[in-house]
Amino acid sequence: LQEVTASSRHYVDRLFDLDPQKVLQGVIDMKNAVIGNNKQKANLIVLGAVPRLLYLLQQETSSTELRTECAVVLGSLAMGTENNVKSLLDCHIIPALLQGLRSPDLKFIEACLRCLRTIFISPVTPEDLLYTDPTVISHLMALLSRSRYTQEYICQIFSHCCKGPDHQTILFNHGAVQNIAHLLVSTSYKVRMQTLKCFSVLAFENPQVSMTLVNVSVDGELLPQIFVKMLQRDKPIEMQLTSAKCLTSMCRAGAIRTDDPCIVLKTLPCLVRMCSKDRLLEERVEGAETLAYLIETDVELQRMASITDHLIVMLADYFKYPSSVSAITDIKRLDHDLKHAHELRQAAFKLYASLGANDEDIRKKIIETENMMDRIVNGLSESSIKVRLAAVRCLHSLSRSVQQLRTSFQDHAVWKPLMKVLQNAPNEILVVASSTLCNLLLEFSPSKEPILESGAIELLCSLTQSENLALRVNGIWALMNMAFQAEQKIKSDILRGLSTEQLFQLLSDSDVNVLMKTLGLLRNLLSTRPHIDYIMSTHGKQIMQAVTLILEGEHNMEVKEQTLCILANIADGTTAKELIMTNDDILQKIKYYMSHSNAKLQLAAMFCISNLIWNEEEGSQERQDKLRDMGIVDILHKLSQSSDPNLCDKAKTALQQYLA
Repeated sequence: LQEVTASSRHYVDRLFDLDPQKVLQGVIDMKNAVIGNNKQKANLIVLGAVPRLLYLLQQETSSTELRTECAVVLGSLAMGTENNVKSLLDCHIIPALLQGLRSPDLKFIEACLRCLRTIFISPVTPEDLLYTDPTVISHLMALLSRSRYTQEYICQIFSHCCKGPDHQTILFNHGAVQNIAHLLVSTSYKVRMQTLKCFSVLAFENPQVSMTLVNVSVDGELLPQIFVKMLQRDKPIEMQLTSAKCLTSMCRAGAIRTDDPCIVLKTLPCLVRMCSKDRLLEERVEGAETLAYLIETDVELQRMASITDHLIVMLADYFKYPSSVSAITDIKRLDHDLKHAHELRQAAFKLYASLGANDEDIRKKIIETENMMDRIVNGLSESSIKVRLAAVRCLHSLSRSVQQLRTSFQDHAVWKPLMKVLQNAPNEILVVASSTLCNLLLEFSPSKEPILESGAIELLCSLTQSENLALRVNGIWALMNMAFQAEQKIKSDILRGLSTEQLFQLLSDSDVNVLMKTLGLLRNLLSTRPHIDYIMSTHGKQIMQAVTLILEGEHNMEVKEQTLCILANIADGTTAKELIMTNDDILQKIKYYMSHSNAKLQLAAMFCISNLIWNEEEGSQERQDKLRDMGIVDILHKLSQSSDPNLCDKAKTALQQYLA
């Protein structure tokens, strides 16, 4: 290091000369020495050039020319490696440059902004450094009118430092939309492009910004119309893509309708074009990801995309060659694309997931694309977490199809890699993978048996204890699907795996979804007589406690109805009936719900009564007598006059049991 730095030392020494003219010449020589020379940049940083340059930049006594040249050299050092940027940040370069923006001299301001831009676009720079001093943003807004360079750099700084809703709100409240809108018609392409990028990050997942943009006009033309002009085929690709992103964000935020011609006839076809194999890798990735987001929740857009330019087949190329043969003019490009090929796979999986979200025919087309199931199975075990997540999403989307669950999913034993993914994945993946498992455990899916044999019950029971709400819901939902029309052994295994404490924990969960799925599980466990009797003989006391707990709690109608249906199932058991007949508290509750104002609850309570008094069964006489003494027959007479045909029929059928 000593030898290398010795030759660079004289550059630093000259910064300390007493003659200002020599200092200026030293800085200019340093500027020429570091351009495009990363080694030289590193040397000068090691030798301590940065603190001295910053000192000179901040000195009131330095000439404007010297201060400007210092900013230029610092900007050049920042262009080097990430370590260079870290060294600059450690020397507190950002506050010094922001202070420099207060100068009256435009050239100096531009040099400071250019350096700030270079630092902020580096991934090692924390975006929040732009927002620590609240006066900075309004000062930047004021500088927008100074020159086309201030416009370009400031918009670029904003678009790189706008991460998430808090930053969007700060910029929005400082009038970003109004201040930069007119720059979309600037004579400078770079200014137009940076402004467009700024709008695309401001509007992303932000309804407030999106709703504002729809009504802003520049030179008598509304912004959406300007964006549409910018995504025409004769415009540069980055401009087409970024305009499409702006329109996509506005559409997803509800500011533009999904059936608006600017979406259907302009944005969607433009994004499909970006997926073609003669585009560059980055363009194909961004095009597919933006299109996946645009069509994610709208079935009409999904159908339209699926028949545009053979998109489904075109996406299969994402798994083959990272770059088209025509694009491989240089070896560097090929090397870059091979390293980033996983991004293409991720983007394709995401787009397939959106395409197949609702329509059965589209899912069929996707699965029939060459080697599709193998590709998904491979994707589930890739090292890149983003690819794994996207592959699981794609699988989840396709698993909504009954037809595919019975065929392709079975042929490729998809459940095996899926169970493996569930072993120790981060929550993000677990949520989607467990949703997919819910679908694979449906009654008509042939995967149900092997999944059970591979230890799924234990896995799902552990998910129900997760802190993460979505995982609790999916765990219990999958168990509910598993218990549907299952054999007694499986039901017993589920109850054993869950434990009574956990069951109570789930029944007192603050989330109504968890509660409903848990009740659904209980209802599925308590079906078919021998099972009802067996489960109630082992867990009867706890289940009756749980039922009481819920009927007494502050719950909505659906929850109470589901609980009464569970009671009706218990009342259908042979020996289980006695647990209701000997529990006066529960009988009073059933009686109360027979006269409730909600017809669904009345109906559910009547099912309980019908099952208790059914004639052909042993002990029906005693049960009928006990219920008559409680005043149930009087309520039945009243209900047989009901205007609700269901209630009326049910009451008449029950009364016949008394007459038989």
